[in-house]
Amino acid sequence: MHTGERRGALYTVKQVSELASVTVRTLHYYDEIGLLNPSQIRPNGYRYYDDAALLRLQQILFYREIGLELLQIKEILDSPDFDLVAALRSHRAVLEEKNRRLTELMSTIDNTIKHLTGGEEMSRKQLFQAFSEEQQQEYEREARLRWGPDNVREANKRWKGYSDEHKNAIMLEGQNIYLDLAQAMKDGKAAGSPEVAAILDRWQQNIRHFYEPTLDILRGLGELYNTDPAFMAFFEKIEPNLTPYLQETITRYVDDLEYAEIERMLAEDEGRSSSSK
Repeated sequence: MHTGERRGALYTVKQVSELASVTVRTLHYYDEIGLLNPSQIRPNGYRYYDDAALLRLQQILFYREIGLELLQIKEILDSPDFDLVAALRSHRAVLEEKNRRLTELMSTIDNTIKHLTGGEEMSRKQLFQAFSEEQQQEYEREARLRWGPDNVREANKRWKGYSDEHKNAIMLEGQNIYLDLAQAMKDGKAAGSPEVAAILDRWQQNIRHFYEPTLDILRGLGELYNTDPAFMAFFEKIEPNLTPYLQETITRYVDDLEYAEIERMLAEDEGRSSSSK
């Protein structure tokens, strides 16, 4: 690895946590399930990771980014056919497609601003260029890559099965959730506060009208709200600077859910170990 560190270096759990922006608890859990084991464990119990472990962690984070579950990631990485270079090329292709989509959306927004401020005339076709049926199909393909085809199919199936009245109720509740989050931001409610957590409980329940969201999907939505120009423009109309707050609060909310799930699973493992003695 040409990162400035000496070759053959070992990194503590704390150093890896800081390098990869993951919690120490998450690294311990990855070790528990055999997804990422320390390269060395010293007699004093301290864990150390080498460069190969860092590359494996990078792959784990890449696959999490596109919505795969941890056990799926473990199966892929442990496969004898796994090719790191091919995997990186695949990740790059996904990111290039996402970047192309974002560039088109930003171009449409820029052209609309020029049109509204008297700079350039914009045809009606250009007005909706980034939202054409063809582009929508490409956006759906991106969603399939990020969250899996089953979730996309399930969302379409569920939505088509609702009555117009039910659809309107779902959309109204969704709007109210974002309005309540905007009010929480103005009231200075911090990420992780009970008030914000209660609103995000409603948000998660609202998403369930479409599909059952994994923690990775929830985390990805928080990121998407703060990076996708279309989402950013939508939330800007509700409240300026709302999107960074959404990502911060959603990330903390998902972290809390993940920690609770890790604690539950570890408690179950300890219970099974105790009962077998």
